[in-house]
Amino acid sequence: MAFSLNSISQAAGFTAPRLLIYSDAGVGKTTLAAGADRPIFLCTEDGLGTLTVDAFPMLSQYSQLIEALSALYHEEHDYKTVVLDSLDHLEPLIWAQVCAEHDKNSIEDFGYGKGYVEALSHWRNLMQWLNALRNEKGMTIILIAHAEIKRFESPEVDSYDRYQIKLHKRASELVQESMDCVLFANYKTVIKKEESGFGKTKAKGIATGQRVLYTEARPAFVAKNRYSLPAELPMSWDAFSQALNSSANNSNQQGA
Repeated sequence: MAFSLNSISQAAGFTAPRLLIYSDAGVGKTTLAAGADRPIFLCTEDGLGTLTVDAFPMLSQYSQLIEALSALYHEEHDYKTVVLDSLDHLEPLIWAQVCAEHDKNSIEDFGYGKGYVEALSHWRNLMQWLNALRNEKGMTIILIAHAEIKRFESPEVDSYDRYQIKLHKRASELVQESMDCVLFANYKTVIKKEESGFGKTKAKGIATGQRVLYTEARPAFVAKNRYSLPAELPMSWDAFSQALNSSANNSNQQGA
């Protein structure tokens, strides 16, 4: 296809969002996703608890995940949101698929990290299926993952620990690049300074019990959003949805 100035068109504007929500266990990621519009769950771990939601049978192979996504793409249904819970339990299934294709016993048997590079082709295939559901079926995408604390090697300051998505570095980068929002869920903590004697003070973290979604990166965690959302939101689907709609309205008014 030859490109010219006649090839230029306006972007479509707001479409269904692609979200990655991660946190420590037990913060409420799955419950948050269950509040989305007509969700269908694709589970690689038994994390639904007492939630009553529609879900495919537990996925124990990567090929089963692709079959489920294909069914959502090709068959008639009224689901509006696809929830993949969770990415870090999916990753071993992808490694098993890669090992089976190359007759290896372990992803480490490839040597020099080549197995993790091979795995990226399956992550890209997954993103293509999710984008097809989003772009052609209008489905919101929610990916759920656990968090882990890892050392971050900053080129600007001394290295420090921060929350990151519990995936291999290459897979984590690929998934994050494909998402519109990377949201870190956590309990809100405030810092209170106390006198420690001799004119000195010490900082003490106070847990508030309030659960929040962080939408912008901080030194302590990875996050991003493409919608100019508030940096911090109450952890509920209604709060996120209202903030997204407000951002869409502001964009429409600016474009009018």
